[in-house]
Amino acid sequence: ILAGPDTTTPLGLRDRAVLEVFYSTAIRRAELLHLRVADVDHARRTVFVRQGKGARDRFVPIGERACHWVRRYLDEVRPELEHGRAQPVLFLSVTGGGIATDVMSRLVSAYIQAAVPSKKGSCHLFRHTAATLMLDAGADVRFIAEMLGHQKLETTMTYTRVSMVKL
Repeated sequence: ILAGPDTTTPLGLRDRAVLEVFYSTAIRRAELLHLRVADVDHARRTVFVRQGKGARDRFVPIGERACHWVRRYLDEVRPELEHGRAQPVLFLSVTGGGIATDVMSRLVSAYIQAAVPSKKGSCHLFRHTAATLMLDAGADVRFIAEMLGHQKLETTMTYTRVSMVKL
């Protein structure tokens, strides 16, 4: 799925950065759509999620590979998408504004379908997969819950019971 976007095109490079951020951070679709450029701290490899579900702020780690793709997007694509207008939102549409919720859902679903035709899924698939992989690798469920912004461990355990697809 991550290799699906054509990174030789501006939107393909943006889409690869989007998918990498979803996979690396396990943030919700709305949280990703509201990320600001300044919310990604490349030096500390963290993302600041403002007003996540329940109106709670949190910091989540972001991997080196995701940072690489975000940096490429920022350097090579985003200035072109801004159309000369300063925008605080990290990921921009072709019109220079933020990406609409339904557009993001269709975009991610299309990459999932292209990679795994038998699998239906959306942005949330990355969240479930990341949580499951962290648990399988030995991460403490309390850490995973905090990273996902869950109040209850039961919610986190539900996330880790879904089947994974190869991202």
